[in-house]
Amino acid sequence: MILHSPHETEAFGRRLAAVLRPGDVVALYGDLGAGKTTLARGMLRGLGFAGDVASPTFPIVQPYDELTPPVWHVDLYRIEDAAEIEELGLDEALADAALIIEWPQRLGDALWPHALRLTLDRDAAGARALTADVPPAWEARWPPR
Repeated sequence: MILHSPHETEAFGRRLAAVLRPGDVVALYGDLGAGKTTLARGMLRGLGFAGDVASPTFPIVQPYDELTPPVWHVDLYRIEDAAEIEELGLDEALADAALIIEWPQRLGDALWPHALRLTLDRDAAGARALTADVPPAWEARWPPR
């Protein structure tokens, strides 16, 4: 799928939000500036969040408990040791919330098998190519309309 602008990337995130459930994991792959945070912003906006959405690079986890479903926006870019990830309580969050994870490769083999894996690649014209690895848990909801 080609997303021609940040507006289209955010709009896709809004559509994805409509099918998000507690226990879901959306893993966002891509280089710096690929549009991961823009896609996450669209998801959060689609769930009704009206405030600023920034990548939680420094806090690592930004919970949005007021949303339905609640969402934890996670940025693992600064994580260097897998043991640090255990301290975040992501497994516990999945009982009631959905996770949007930027830089999920930091999880290694610990990424949940039911995670929707989305990769954003930027082309020379600034468009984003979005590819998806869709697990069985998402097949009935993919692609979002």
